[in-house]
Amino acid sequence: MGDEQTKDLPVIVGIRFSKIGKNYYFDATKIGELKIGDHLVVETSRGWQLGELAEIVTDEEILKNASYKSVDRIATAEDLARHEELAQKADQVLQECKRQINEQKIADVKVVMAEFSFDEKILSFLFTSESEESPNLNQVKKSLGKKYPNARIDFHKIGPRDVAKFFGGMGACGFPTRCCSKFLCQFESISIRMAKTQGISLTPSDITGMCDRLRCCLAYEHCQYVEALKNMPKRNKMVMTPNGIGKIRDVAPLRECVYVQLEEIGVKEFHVSEISEAKQIHEAKKPQANDQTNHTAEKSGQPDQRQRQHSHRNQRRPDRKQ
Repeated sequence: MGDEQTKDLPVIVGIRFSKIGKNYYFDATKIGELKIGDHLVVETSRGWQLGELAEIVTDEEILKNASYKSVDRIATAEDLARHEELAQKADQVLQECKRQINEQKIADVKVVMAEFSFDEKILSFLFTSESEESPNLNQVKKSLGKKYPNARIDFHKIGPRDVAKFFGGMGACGFPTRCCSKFLCQFESISIRMAKTQGISLTPSDITGMCDRLRCCLAYEHCQYVEALKNMPKRNKMVMTPNGIGKIRDVAPLRECVYVQLEEIGVKEFHVSEISEAKQIHEAKKPQANDQTNHTAEKSGQPDQRQRQHSHRNQRRPDRKQ
């Protein structure tokens, strides 16, 4: 019965239309056998597009409630040839757009890519700018619109991480391919706190990527470190070890170990099961010291320091009735 239910489920696939775009989902039930890397032709809200199959959804819960547009067809040799022609045409338009921006002296705008939709009804440009204000590109649109009157011209701003993903290349860690270009579909929010939690050096060269932003890999193990630190003692805390009392200098959460500074020994590693809080030991000694002081005072028959101070104040206090 389970196999029959699986057969009734639709075939949902994720299609990517550009290097920096996310996956868009379509119903490929009527297409037949598919594999990652196939090129498909679909109709989108931005017209007809040719994209690459990047994902085949296998989660049954998602498939049961799926409702997506259908894939039109697997790209033919003619479709692929036309797509290549449009890519070459877009490169020419990209150079023209850059020339228009330079002529109109629009500062702080770098156009990264130009792309035609498969039906040539939409011409899209991707640009980057460090300015928070949106640049005025109306004159550029008008100039390009005269040469391509049948296409709607759009400009879309992208961030530095998208630019790094588009151009690709070696990662800041030395990996041959950047994570964003190889497998990341979307960018998560990264904070400096993630580096602190994992004990990573905060030197800019150690935590920034080729995009000059915090590295995406800081989020990969962050959840594991947060969970592991819940059972770990804090740094600079005094603890009792098999070799005596010492101060915690550093922790290794994933291995459940601590590095303790010990007198006459130096820094030594211990598992958390081998240490205990030294605070309890100090508190146990404090009452004994007070009791010994009081016992000595009682034995000598002399008042302790508190009693002498209280008596001295009473002697110097004037009588209010007089």
